[in-house]
Amino acid sequence: MAILLFILVLLALFGLPLFIALAAGGIYASIESELNPVLLIIELYRLANQPNLITIPLFTLAGMVMAAGGSPQRLIKLFNALLGWMPGGLAMAAIVSCSFFTAFTGASGVTIIALGGLLYPLFIQSNYDEKFTLGLLTSSGSLGLLFPPSLAILLYGIVSGTSIDDLFLAGIVPGFILLVLLSLYSYKSALVWHEPIHPFSFKKLAIAANETKWDIFLPILVITGIFGGFVTVTEASAITAAYALFIETIIYREIKLIRDLPTILIDTARLVGSILIILGVAMGLTNLLIDTQLPTRLLNLVETHIDSQLQFLLILNLFLLVIGAMMDIFSAIVVVVPLIMPLALRYQIDPVHLGILFLANLEIGYMTPPVGINLFIASQRFGKSILTLFQSALPFLAIMLIWLLMISYIPSLTLWWK
Repeated sequence: MAILLFILVLLALFGLPLFIALAAGGIYASIESELNPVLLIIELYRLANQPNLITIPLFTLAGMVMAAGGSPQRLIKLFNALLGWMPGGLAMAAIVSCSFFTAFTGASGVTIIALGGLLYPLFIQSNYDEKFTLGLLTSSGSLGLLFPPSLAILLYGIVSGTSIDDLFLAGIVPGFILLVLLSLYSYKSALVWHEPIHPFSFKKLAIAANETKWDIFLPILVITGIFGGFVTVTEASAITAAYALFIETIIYREIKLIRDLPTILIDTARLVGSILIILGVAMGLTNLLIDTQLPTRLLNLVETHIDSQLQFLLILNLFLLVIGAMMDIFSAIVVVVPLIMPLALRYQIDPVHLGILFLANLEIGYMTPPVGINLFIASQRFGKSILTLFQSALPFLAIMLIWLLMISYIPSLTLWWK
């Protein structure tokens, strides 16, 4: 079995679709356990009965509609008017815009594709160092992963059984801390080159805010609705999708229902379908691993070598960084979370805190070889080698590792609201 699993992992690294590798592993594990492989299909039925599952396609649709409707351009204009007057202001505007956008589109590479092409020439025209520019834009694809209504948080909550509302609250402070750290680095870096900054103008800010007011109102609507107790997460996802369609087709008129909507729906279906098929086959495999008492064996192994919560958190972070470099975030959530939850509970780690740590590690994994998705998408978008992009992203990666240690060993940053 170990040899087969090694072969499947190797094939996945060389391009075999991950759901095929997971399904093959699940079928083999069921046969080895003398169980009917039809049990794997039962997991699809159980998954379909999850009440929060509908939030994934609805929030994804909202993000895709905003991407196609010109929201990236409007956001850049607004935050540049707000921050562009200071050294590193354009970089700060990019950081905030990308995090805003990733929260709605998910860490699927849409941010790099939609915003990277717009921002790259702006950075070069503003005398930004190309290495800094490539590093920032490569890192931007996963910024905002901890902000509501992040698809990764939704999926983690569904798989782990943790309150999605609690996870949304827990991610706000760590997410803002990361934005502040990256903004400070941008400010310091910009002092060494001569970035042409424009004077702050209330008139330009007012014009940009007026153009973007419908976009900016969307996260306010979601956060107020969910945390104010007016709507559930499921209801909020439906409202968000309807609102995004309304403003892009009626207010901004950037999207034509007959011409553009079919393409948007197809792109949404592809992304959501890839998530759901991985989720379905991985849940079957994971439950088989649980039936073989793998979590219990891992717990016994860990307890014999790790004595404290601090040691466990260090080992957990190292393990998750490796996972993040090898698997996409949605697969990792489904496969790994059920295995590490019992270990974390044994060391008295709050499930909500564990969720933010898990996602923070995988957010960093998007920037690390061999399977860091940001590197591959940025390589295609900017025409640079993966090695060049990884070297450019190293300063940002170092900042994110410091940030990871902060939220790992200061639980109050994620559990501030309890």
